[in-house]
Amino acid sequence: MKTAIVTGGTKGIGKSIVVELLKQDYFVWTNYANDDKAAEGASKDFQKISSHYKIIKADQSQKKSFYQFIKEIRENSKAINCIIGNTGLTVRKKNFEITDDDWEKVMFATVNSHFYLIRDLHTLIENNSRIVFIGSMLGILPHATSLPYGVSKAALHALGKNLVKEFEGTGTTVNIIAPGFVETEWQKNKPLEIRNNIYQKTAIKRFATPKEVADTVMFCINNSYINGSVLEINGGYSFK
Repeated sequence: MKTAIVTGGTKGIGKSIVVELLKQDYFVWTNYANDDKAAEGASKDFQKISSHYKIIKADQSQKKSFYQFIKEIRENSKAINCIIGNTGLTVRKKNFEITDDDWEKVMFATVNSHFYLIRDLHTLIENNSRIVFIGSMLGILPHATSLPYGVSKAALHALGKNLVKEFEGTGTTVNIIAPGFVETEWQKNKPLEIRNNIYQKTAIKRFATPKEVADTVMFCINNSYINGSVLEINGGYSFK
């Protein structure tokens, strides 16, 4: 049985990715920060598919907490075949009111922690493995609404591209998925007026579903040649 890691896998895009991996008979490690109710619900849903998973409460914006997640995997896994870096944070403040701590938490959760995860587990990553990061269109088309989010996602895109060289010759591929607007918890309370404005800028006239993003992740997992790519999943969105 192959082993996968999905960061932030108890709701939204991450949960959909875990579901697809369980269907493909992976053992899946995943974590969450603080939403115990969502984690319990996810576990019930996962159990309907497979018992081959472990959910660990580990806040990815906190170094000590996330290192415990890495330690648990390292001590209980013989090999890693797939890493999906899904976790990301945003800060809902005016950009110049963002504190040092706000900025550093976003960068740690989105970028630093994913590098540390791969660095600390690299000896367990088998040849012909798959690494996929969930980036964002905001890392490609800058918006002023969340500066640290956009910058962190752009950095995550760069991390993925740079890691390609590190895994050269091993058959392991590294790719980035850059979704546009997706129907997740983050978008649930977005006013209809703003939604309609986004729809008018999107050729498909709706947000993506988490499963549509997860399906793209599975495409990267099942394709051994695509490598170092940023796949835009935006429904034909133009910010202009």
